[in-house]
Amino acid sequence: MAVSGCGQLCKYLLIIFNTLFALMGIAMLGLGLWLRFSSQTGGFFSIDLNSKQFLIGVTVLIATGAVMLIVAAFGDFGACNENKFALKVFSFTLGIVAVAEIIAGVLAFAYSDEVGEELSAFYSTVYAQYINKGGESSLAVTLKIFHNALKCCGIGGALEPFVRETCPSSRNFIEAITKPACPKVIRDLFKAKAPVVLGVFIAAAILMVCALVCCRVMLKHIRTYQAAPKY
Repeated sequence: MAVSGCGQLCKYLLIIFNTLFALMGIAMLGLGLWLRFSSQTGGFFSIDLNSKQFLIGVTVLIATGAVMLIVAAFGDFGACNENKFALKVFSFTLGIVAVAEIIAGVLAFAYSDEVGEELSAFYSTVYAQYINKGGESSLAVTLKIFHNALKCCGIGGALEPFVRETCPSSRNFIEAITKPACPKVIRDLFKAKAPVVLGVFIAAAILMVCALVCCRVMLKHIRTYQAAPKY
């Protein structure tokens, strides 16, 4: 065993960090694959939009989850076997991911209004196509996801009764007719939660920086051990 003392502590911390990274990667990859291939979310990909932001977002989610799993694999292998090459790959890759996390968090915070407007427009497109196509099932599932997640219903106006069946069930008539319109709920949600999103990204980046520090300490201990004279 090449490391001891502080290096040994960093070794165990790296194993814990990489277990967390692996869980994050599995969650992101699983969510991305579910969004892309589940029959419940297939309606997202059959909608005629002028842009492909949602598809790009899901692809980025899948790619990020896969990268996190690869990073965790190199980190755990390097820490458990005290392998310098694996630790260097882990350190380099994790540094890039940490910078990307910070940039993504800042951009999500800075452009939260634009993201909210994009998703609001996406919802309105789904809504219009659902009515135009006579209640197509895949679009109905998509609307139900929005309605149940946000506790809202439609966009208001004369066409509202055509989407009532996709809305959350109401306890009484008053509750049914007073449900908020989804576009406004979506915009307000992104505006209100922007600091939380930024905090999550920054917290994840700090965790990665801590793992990087532990990795550098462990590499230093390995180099010291290898340079020491052997008797």
